[in-house]
Amino acid sequence: MMKINDVSKLTGLPISTLRFYERKNLIPDVFVKRDDNNYRIYSEEIVEYLNDVKALLSVEFSIEELSLLVNQQLHLSYEEKKKVVEQKIKEIEGTQTQLRKSKKFLKAILEGKANFQTKC
Repeated sequence: MMKINDVSKLTGLPISTLRFYERKNLIPDVFVKRDDNNYRIYSEEIVEYLNDVKALLSVEFSIEELSLLVNQQLHLSYEEKKKVVEQKIKEIEGTQTQLRKSKKFLKAILEGKANFQTKC
């Protein structure tokens, strides 16, 4: 069991972020308990979980989208959660397509094949 300082150090997340995640119901009750003094006590599994949260945030999941996936109080079905994830996959694929087009255009500029104002 760990205190919030330990979790902060192991995940690289500020204590304020951990508290924010709790307020937004991003940290399921299974990972956090309260001791006799009402201090938060975290299970060791929270580190891996929070690394997963950071990974999802890095692919543009919003706090609200993550909350839909993990908030136990919302009682969303598997199908509803699946739709959220599928939508994010579509968004990522759209971004990848746009990035490929941008990369192709930039290469054309470097090769002097693009109809562009400035020569590189």
